[in-house]
Amino acid sequence: MSNPTSKHTPQPVSSRTTYALAGVALVVVVAIVGALYLWNRGASTSDTVRNDGYGSAHDPAVTVALDSDGAIVLGKPNVAKTVEIFEDPLCPACGHLEKIYGQEIAQQVDLGKIEVRYRLVNFLDRSSKSKDYSTRAVAANECVAQAGDGPVYAKFHTLLFTTQQPSEGGPDHDNKELADIAKQAGAGDDVAKCITSGERADSARAHAEAAAKGLESTPSVLVDGKKIDHTNPNWVLDAAK
Repeated sequence: MSNPTSKHTPQPVSSRTTYALAGVALVVVVAIVGALYLWNRGASTSDTVRNDGYGSAHDPAVTVALDSDGAIVLGKPNVAKTVEIFEDPLCPACGHLEKIYGQEIAQQVDLGKIEVRYRLVNFLDRSSKSKDYSTRAVAANECVAQAGDGPVYAKFHTLLFTTQQPSEGGPDHDNKELADIAKQAGAGDDVAKCITSGERADSARAHAEAAAKGLESTPSVLVDGKKIDHTNPNWVLDAAK
C-alpha cells in the first residue's frame, strides 16, 4: 500500500526571518565576547602585583608591638590612619591579598601613612595536616612581634603568607621550620626559642579565638574601624590619603 501524498508544501523561510535570526545570533556572540573580555580584564587586574619589587616594610623607624588584645601593630609612631587586617595563616585568599597588596602596604607603612593591626585567627586549624598549624603560626607571629623589630616582623609576616604559605590539607611547617623562617627574616635566637618551645601557643589560641568573634570571613580589612572592599585595586592608596 502506498503512503498518502501530503498536501503540505514547505515554504521557504523569508529573508526577513533569516536576517532577524542572524541578528540575534550576532548579539549573543557579541555579548559572550564582551563578557569574556571584561572577566579576563578583571582577573588580570586583580592578579597584578602592586608596587612589585618594593619588598616588605624596611624603614628602621618602623616598630612592631603585640597589643593586649593580641593585635600585632606595625608602623611608625603617631600615624593617623589604621588598617586592620584579619587573616588566617593557612587562608589562600589571605595569601593572595598579601601577594598582590603586601608591597604597597609596606611602602605606605614606611612612609608613615598607615599603621597596620594584624588580627590573626585560626579558622583553618582542622584543614592543616598537623591540625593546629594556624594556631602555631599565630604563636610564631607573636614571638617575632614581641621582640619589637618592625622590619624583621614585616619580612617574617610576608614570607609566612607568600612563598612559605602551606596549602590547605597539605604538609605544613612544624615549630622548628617556623623558627627557621623567623631567622631567615632576621630574628634572633631568643625568638627562635620562643617559637620552637611553643611558649605562646595558649595565648595565641586565646587571641585568635577572640579576633574571630563575629568575623564572617578572611581576609577582612577595616580602615579606621570601617570594613572596606579589598578587591578595589586602589584600596591601599585610598586608605593612605
